[in-house]
Amino acid sequence: MKKELKRATLCVQGGWQPKNGEPRQVPIYQSTTFKYDNSEEMAMLFDLKKEGYFYTRLQNPTNDAVAAKIAALEGGVGCVLTSSGQAANFYAVFNICEAGDHLVTSNEIYGGTFNLFGVTLKKLGIECTFVNQDASEEEIQAAFRPNTKAMFGETISNPGCKVLDIEKFARIAHRNGVPLIVDNTFATPINCRPFEWGADIVTHSTTKYMDGHATQVGGAVIDSGNFNWEVVTHANTPKFPGLTTPDESYHGLTYTKAFGKLAYTTKLTAQLMRDLGSIPSPQNAFLLNLGLETLHLRMPRHCENALTIARFLHDHPKVAWVHYSGLEDDPHHERAMKYLPNGSCGVLAFGLKGSRETAIQWMDSLNLINIVTHVADAKTCVLHPASHTHRQLSDEQLREAGVAPDLIRLSVGIEDVEDLLDDIRQALDKI
Repeated sequence: MKKELKRATLCVQGGWQPKNGEPRQVPIYQSTTFKYDNSEEMAMLFDLKKEGYFYTRLQNPTNDAVAAKIAALEGGVGCVLTSSGQAANFYAVFNICEAGDHLVTSNEIYGGTFNLFGVTLKKLGIECTFVNQDASEEEIQAAFRPNTKAMFGETISNPGCKVLDIEKFARIAHRNGVPLIVDNTFATPINCRPFEWGADIVTHSTTKYMDGHATQVGGAVIDSGNFNWEVVTHANTPKFPGLTTPDESYHGLTYTKAFGKLAYTTKLTAQLMRDLGSIPSPQNAFLLNLGLETLHLRMPRHCENALTIARFLHDHPKVAWVHYSGLEDDPHHERAMKYLPNGSCGVLAFGLKGSRETAIQWMDSLNLINIVTHVADAKTCVLHPASHTHRQLSDEQLREAGVAPDLIRLSVGIEDVEDLLDDIRQALDKI
């Protein structure tokens, strides 16, 4: 039996095994199309009866090599790269939901995803119920309906830095015959593999730690291969007909019968990529792969630096509160020790004593740390969601989304931590 490679080795060598005389690095297949010698071969590809490449909107060798690496890192059977993390979350849900369906999600999620589920999907006829992820199982169970098709949460919430009880969410989802989708962007598979705790689908914004250098925008959807899509409703009808009944756009092919454990990712590629086209460029996939090669080295440094800064802020008289699960008195510390024993990530949330203007004044006084929309890359950066990403929301709406009006999101990079502390300290001295 072939030995399973460790995650550090997969970061460096997963996904691409060059043959004799082939490039050692993943090549950039910067081509829209691929040539075949006869019409029949091309026809077989279009009928999903043969594997191969014919148009990069569906599949590309560079993208597939990087997707294979991510699937291996998460312990999944298949992965599809998308053009952004938002596209990944949309595809993960839309691959199994259609007009008239419903999903349940934690309210502790990224603002863009909150809007995607609560506003945009509603326009497509898919309703969403947001729940407090720390509520009792009975309270969360009450959100489920007969037409619920999925449950969603983030391993570490953005921007609140709360840790999801993955096993609890998986237990509730499976009790209702639906898959659990977990956005694992902040933790990365280096610090947590949600499949090991019962999740069925994992998504990523690969723009963040996986890339690690803010050079490309991308996403990924990974399938565990463990969920039984053949479940039926109480009325004895298929719960996921898109996967278990014939697809007329492919001559009546049924994905679960034709592709087994790869049914979910095959449908995502063959249907959603075909029709919506959110594929990343091969160049972006190449850049992502360069970032992945050092992911296992960067994550420990991010966590080490973030914990040092969290402890400093925790004890500072001008700081009102700090959320970082590495802190021993953090409400989610015990849960983090279960799911994230090697560290969570480099992102922490905190609030200053004062008003919104206090947060703005502190941020504007920083020299080394950048004010940017981004998060989770090599450079330390900061954002005040109430003034930036969530500025359209009232204080009440912010709290409903799990975002305190005074919350500052600090994404700690891999610089020397003493330089970062000096910058934070001098800015605090000015408020």
